[in-house]
Amino acid sequence: MASLINGFPHDGVVTINRVILKPEYSIDDLQERVAVLCENVKTYHSDTGFVGGFVCLNSGAISNEGSTIGQAVESELKEKEALVITFWKTFEDHEESHKSETFQPLFKEVLELCENGNEEIAYDMLWSGAAYSAEDAAAAQDAKAKYAVG
Repeated sequence: MASLINGFPHDGVVTINRVILKPEYSIDDLQERVAVLCENVKTYHSDTGFVGGFVCLNSGAISNEGSTIGQAVESELKEKEALVITFWKTFEDHEESHKSETFQPLFKEVLELCENGNEEIAYDMLWSGAAYSAEDAAAAQDAKAKYAVG
């Protein structure tokens, strides 16, 4: 299994915060506050279980090929919803990071932006992987053509 986040253990924990911005805040507000918070986590928790993370913004696009709930044109949460996703060695490491005196004030500043409050859900990793190289993809396709059953 190839690692999607370098150094992320096969049995690591992924946490996901869903942020829905209050109308009076902008994406710039979110980016600024989350950047400061993430820098804090990298600085003070890279040696205590933090492995990596990313923040993504709802683009508004809905996959009609991948959705089974109708043929929506655009998400009503376009540029209003973001996910803050972090990768940890253990759930306990994550929980300790939130107790940090340097973390809590910055976390509260991010929460001020949230229309939906906050619920951070932890997931155990089942699989992760990066794309094949062009050569490996071609070899995999050849192998499927020769040996795949059904």
